[in-house]
Amino acid sequence: MNYSIELNNVTKNFGKVTALKDVNLQVKEGEVFAYIGPNGAGKSTTIRTLLGILKATKGNAKVFGLDAWKDAVEIHKRIAYVPGDVNLWPNLTGGEVIDLFVNLRGRHDKTLREKLIKDFDLDPTKKCRTYSKGNRQKVALVAAFASEADLYILDEPTSGLDPLMEQIFQSYVLEVKNKGKGVFLSSHIMSEVERLCDRVGIIRDGELVQVGTLDELRHLTRYAMTVTTEKPLEGLDKQAGVYNVHQEQHGLCFHVDVDKMGAVINFMNNFGIKRLDSNPPSLEELFMQHYVKVEGVG
Repeated sequence: MNYSIELNNVTKNFGKVTALKDVNLQVKEGEVFAYIGPNGAGKSTTIRTLLGILKATKGNAKVFGLDAWKDAVEIHKRIAYVPGDVNLWPNLTGGEVIDLFVNLRGRHDKTLREKLIKDFDLDPTKKCRTYSKGNRQKVALVAAFASEADLYILDEPTSGLDPLMEQIFQSYVLEVKNKGKGVFLSSHIMSEVERLCDRVGIIRDGELVQVGTLDELRHLTRYAMTVTTEKPLEGLDKQAGVYNVHQEQHGLCFHVDVDKMGAVINFMNNFGIKRLDSNPPSLEELFMQHYVKVEGVG
């Protein structure tokens, strides 16, 4: 198995503050990996360590098998990076900044560059000092996707973009994925993560608390169900694995542990099931499990 990213017991201290604590993570080449957590959880510190901007206090970080700190120059030849808050040279135009970045790599597709500028609705002739936050993000995204990198490290890349531009961004992520390129994506937009990513890592207070595919993570939580029955459904709240039973206009609603679902459905069959709706938890619900205790859930 080839990995584009490897973190081995990575700890990063800033004085007495521990930003990362014994983080272990392996990201396969060619996969889209989502790295999610609230502000201050350690996402950007992880990314800066991978970029060789920060040196791990303990452990080691590797990109393409190379040491992220010692071999940063070689690694940067194969990656494209977009931060969540892009700062540009105020007296250069957006087009000049794009050309500067892609020419540093030494190769790029000019046709693709023009298509990206058109798709992201960017005016490349304007000075960067006139750009809004969203337009600065567009410049960075165009430069990244035009550079034909092997790995895209994107730290909240759609910050400041409108929903239409978010869709354009997502289409380009899927495009590079189809080419076998890897993407390491930090995002707060759960729908974006659910649509794009092969696996998800949840970081909390500098510790990686959960890693897996969406299906694997969903097996760790509860499904939301709504049922209507021919006879009044009594005793459901006493069944193992059932929580938060309450009546709504369209039926009896509750949460159930996935490993108890079969037994609960068999129990409800005794009352004559007329309709049963089941919804897997969203990524946002999985994410919130690690931060708050919701009544009846967690």
